[in-house]
Formats: sequence, C-alpha cells, structure tokens
Amino acid sequence: MHSKIKVTELDKRRFRALLSHSRSPAADYLSEEIAWFTNEDEKKIGVVLFDKVDKDFTSIVLGKDDANIYGAIDVQPDIETPDKAIKLTIGLIRWHTGSEKEIHLHNEKKGTIDVFKPVVSTDKYHPFFARVLNDNVFSSAKEIITKIMPHFTDIDGNFVQQFQTTGFDARLWELYLFSYLHEEGLFFDRNYNAPDFLVTKYGVTVGIEAVTVGRKDDNPVRMFKSPEELKKYKEENTQKRLQDEIPIKFGSPLYSKLKKEYWNLPHMKEKALIFALADFHDDASMTWTASALDTYLYGVRHDYHFEGEKLVIDPVKVEKHTFKDKEIPSGFFFQEGSEHVSAVLFSSSATVSKFNRMGKIAGFGDSNVKLTRMGFCYDHNPNATRPKRFIIEVTPETCSETWSEGLVMHHNPNAKVPVDRELFPSIAHCYYENDQLVSFLPDFHPFSSFTFMGKNANA
Repeated sequence: MHSKIKVTELDKRRFRALLSHSRSPAADYLSEEIAWFTNEDEKKIGVVLFDKVDKDFTSIVLGKDDANIYGAIDVQPDIETPDKAIKLTIGLIRWHTGSEKEIHLHNEKKGTIDVFKPVVSTDKYHPFFARVLNDNVFSSAKEIITKIMPHFTDIDGNFVQQFQTTGFDARLWELYLFSYLHEEGLFFDRNYNAPDFLVTKYGVTVGIEAVTVGRKDDNPVRMFKSPEELKKYKEENTQKRLQDEIPIKFGSPLYSKLKKEYWNLPHMKEKALIFALADFHDDASMTWTASALDTYLYGVRHDYHFEGEKLVIDPVKVEKHTFKDKEIPSGFFFQEGSEHVSAVLFSSSATVSKFNRMGKIAGFGDSNVKLTRMGFCYDHNPNATRPKRFIIEVTPETCSETWSEGLVMHHNPNAKVPVDRELFPSIAHCYYENDQLVSFLPDFHPFSSFTFMGKNANA
C-alpha cells in the first residue's frame, strides 16, 4: 500500500524556504545536499546528503513537531551511492506517510506566532498589513511569512500587535534580517533583549541592532497615487533633498541608537556592533535615498570627471547638513562614540514586495498572480556613470533572488572592533580609504526596484 503514496522531487528553493530557519549552519560544513523530496502535503520531507568527511551518503526524513517546525524522524547514514540513497529516501517518506505509528516530535515552544490572526480592530490595521492579509496579489508574501514565524522568537511579546499596526515596517525589517542571517549560515543566540540579533560564525560573535527611519504622523501610507502625484513625488526627490534633508533623517535614528551604548552590555564586550538600517520615511523612499546614507556616514560626496575615456571620481568633503531649523554634523563614523559601531547595514529592497518575490520563487501563493520586477543595478563597467536597468519576470524558473540581494554593509574606518566581511560573504561591502569609497559588489547588485503585480492573462 505504501508504494501508492505519491512522492515528488522538491525544488531546492522551496526546501530552503520551508527548512532554512530550522537547519543548523553546521550542516553545510559537514555535508552537501544533493536531492530533495516530499509527500503530497509536505508533512514529510526527505533530503539526501553527501557526507564530506566519510565520502558517502545519508538519507534523512523530516516531519513537523508541536511548533510546526521540521525535525529529523529517520536518519540512515553510510549509503554507498547517491542512487541508493535517493531510492531509500523515497521509500522512507512513503513508509512514514502511511505508517499508523507516526513518530511524534515534541517541542517546548508554546505554539506558533500567528501574525495574521487579528489582535486589533480593523481600523487600526497598517495599510500594508491589511493588503497582505486580504489581497491575493500578496498571497506569496503571506505564505512565506507564515512559514518563517514558527522559528521566530518574540522576545518583547508585542510582535504581532506591532506587525498589524504602526510597527509594521520595523517588524518586517526584523523578519527580513532574520531570514537573511539564516541564509548567510550564522548561528543565533536569542537569549538577550538587545541588540536584536546576536550571531556567530567562525568563532566570532557579532551584535546586530535593527534601526528604521519612520514616517511622520502627518504622512500616512498611500497605497495608490494618481499620475499627477507620481510626477510631483519624482520632482520633489531632488538632489537637494539628498544633500541635507535625507542625511538628517538617517542621522536621527542612528544617533538615538548610539546613545543606548549597546557595547557596554556584558554580552557585547569586545564584540562588533552593527546597526541594520532601513528607510521607511515615505512611500518608496528606499528606492532613492541610499546615496544620502553614504554621504552622511562618511562625510563625503563624490563628483566625477573624465580624463580621456577614463572615469575619475572626485571626493568632496561635507561638513554639516542643514534643513529648516535643524543642523547636524556630517560623517557619522567620525562622531564621538561612533567608534563603537563597526558598520551600518542597509537595504533598499526589504519591503513586502521582497517577501512576495521570495515566496513566489519558492512556489508559494496563487500561481495566477504575475510579478514583474523592474529597477536599476550596479554596472561593473569601470567607466559607467549610471546604473543599468533590469527587468525580471518573477517565477521559480526565471528568478534566482536571495535574501542577501541588495544588502550593503558600510564599514566604519574608525571602528574599535572591525567586522570581517568574510562573516557576510553574500552581500556588498563598502569601505572608506584615502578619502574614497571602495566597494566590493556581487555580480548582480540592485540599487532600487519596483514590483508590478497582476493576474496572468489566462487566469
């Protein structure tokens, strides 16, 4: 009878979406995944590993525990060939699916955090929470967030309430960082309230505190804009705003975090501290404010000229930023106390659309929803003065986006405890050397993008 139970191959990206938050980073040091399988309801998943030490193969079948997290229920090591391991894995999935004596995995965690179970009245919903909750075009985002939540620890006890209301942006940024840090293969320690993440790799521990630029109360989220409003919005986002107003917006939350002196916490002594910053101060603000962060952190902006056909970058020192009645010094990394901050991590794409795309390529959500991503990415031509345009149809077959894509770490040249970029190899890194910004960028590094959503023509 077990032979009639259907077992199919599982796409690697879906496997990672289902299990990456629960698998130990140590697995990658000892083994390599070579095949993935599942039964029809994904309650039993099988993976075949190549053992890097013994040079043989292992079959593992996983099932869900009390907290809806996958754990091993059957491990068969020392298999001579991959074909034998694959055949055994398929057979074990069928056996465990059809067995009357199902193995029960106990988990002391008291239930899964359900961020989509309403805990406030609908009039208090954040507009984007309401859309993810109710709008089918965000079904991929909703499903992948639901898969992530069993692994997330709500240290403060108010995550759900904030996620559904005024704290939606900040809490989404935390979920994004949580997913990226798992993808990067870091070990977590969630025993402390601050900073938000304490992660370890190669015996080195780093603290990461999530920071957001929030929006003012008189600037509510607008889901839709008329063509006239879009034109005005574009015109208002001028170079002048990037020179002073936006650096001041970045400076306020960074300075507030600096005053908390995380480096004096006993568990942060002699450890690198990273501020992970995201800009939610206005609709689509992430898509155009990144250059102002460079200016504010290092106190320098860059012009350019050509000598023949060669591009030459000209650094211009910036002393201060003045906007309306506020004035702050430029160069956050050169201010008193900032030597305790090793780096500032920034992303221009940590939005609901990011979760929607990551869910889509993992096979979650309504298959009739079409996602198309358009934007600008780094041009590796050394003489390029503008980024390149790109357009990608977001499907499991055509898109290879990762959580790390679009992240850049700005390193503090005066850091007491520098952070080694080898701890975070998947992302872009920026350094300040000889009055110049020096960057190390992945092959594809997006600066900004918009994701257009709709229904497939045949839906």
